[in-house]
This record gives sequence, structure tokens and C-alpha cells, in this order.
Amino acid sequence: MKIRLVKRNLSLAESIARRADAGRDVSQFFNNSGRRMEPIRRVNVDFAAPMLQELDLFAKELNISRQAVIKTLIRQGLDQRRVASKKSRSSR
Repeated sequence: MKIRLVKRNLSLAESIARRADAGRDVSQFFNNSGRRMEPIRRVNVDFAAPMLQELDLFAKELNISRQAVIKTLIRQGLDQRRVASKKSRSSR
């Protein structure tokens, strides 16, 4: 009886993983509607000490990592650039 209770509490993901590990077909659980993520690539960037201090202060205020701050700011900058580029193309 205890084994049945444990099996009932397994999440769907765990159930699918166990089926796949056992070599069973799990394609019924996937419809390929999601997007495929490219592999993450690591890069090195040099920052001046004052900029790092500013990033660290910002990260502390938001209670997030320095890396999260950098990624967020870069994303915002790229988004703004894309919007500005679209506006300049449409005004031609």
C-alpha cells in the first residue's frame, strides 16, 4: 500500500522520465510546440572597477546576482536598439 501512495505522488515529469529511462515511447507527451533553446555560450567581459561597484550596488538593491543585472541591462539595450531601428526603417 505504501508503494502505491508513493507512485501516485510522482509528478508527471518524473513519470515521463521513468518511462523514457525504461526505453518506453514518451512521444505522446510532446507536441513540439515549444521553442528550442540554443546552447548557452560563456563570454568574458572586462569592466572598470567603478562600473563593477555600480553593478554590485544595483544587484544588491534588487537582491539579484551581478550576472542577472548585466544580462537584464544588455537585454534592455538590445530591445531599445531594435525598436529604434524599426522606427527609423518605417519613417523612410
